[in-house]
Amino acid sequence: MPRPDQSVAYELWQGVDARKDQAYALHLLTQDQLAHAMFPLGALTKTETRALAAQFNLRVAEKHDSQDLCFIADGDYRNFMRRNRSAALVPGPILDTQGNVLGQHTGLADYTIGQRKGLGLAAGEPLYVTALDGARNAVIVGRQAELGQRVLTARAVNWIPPETAAQLPLRATVKIRYRSPQVPALLSMVNAQDVRVEFDEPLRDITPGQAAVFYDGERCLGGGIISSAK
Repeated sequence: MPRPDQSVAYELWQGVDARKDQAYALHLLTQDQLAHAMFPLGALTKTETRALAAQFNLRVAEKHDSQDLCFIADGDYRNFMRRNRSAALVPGPILDTQGNVLGQHTGLADYTIGQRKGLGLAAGEPLYVTALDGARNAVIVGRQAELGQRVLTARAVNWIPPETAAQLPLRATVKIRYRSPQVPALLSMVNAQDVRVEFDEPLRDITPGQAAVFYDGERCLGGGIISSAK
């Protein structure tokens, strides 16, 4: 939407249906793209949208909600990865944080930070994925206490309100996954493209490669790709 003062800058706000809001996925939009975009469903819930679709006899009125990688028609992401990034499905070792081999994984693409189920390990206590080591093609696991991280670096950050970068350091809320809650953090500049995010409390599932998206209340400030965490 254009700003209330009718300046040239455009803003991106969350939709009214928090369960279906897409601001997280749209954080890369530029001012030029926003100037040529319309989001007519932003003020409607999914239930209201389905009712309108039924009213106009649209076939999608009863279509199931898309899950996971909705752009893959058959839903088989492993076949998609095999065709496009086969190296991500090469088996390798599962290591503990001391480097001991505990088992074998089926490919890094099958695992995510914080995962506990499906590891195929027999251990005396629950183990969680704490890191994915591409250089060694290894899945690193550890105890729950080893999961928490408070700082991440986001690269190639896109700012939707252009002046936001000049306002750092800045308090904001941050989402690190589409379904994760917004949590408070301090944003500070690393360089012209990268931002350091320090959370008030440790998070257990910061994952390099995912997007970190910044908010001021319901207003999306922009975001970048998580490059590292500690």
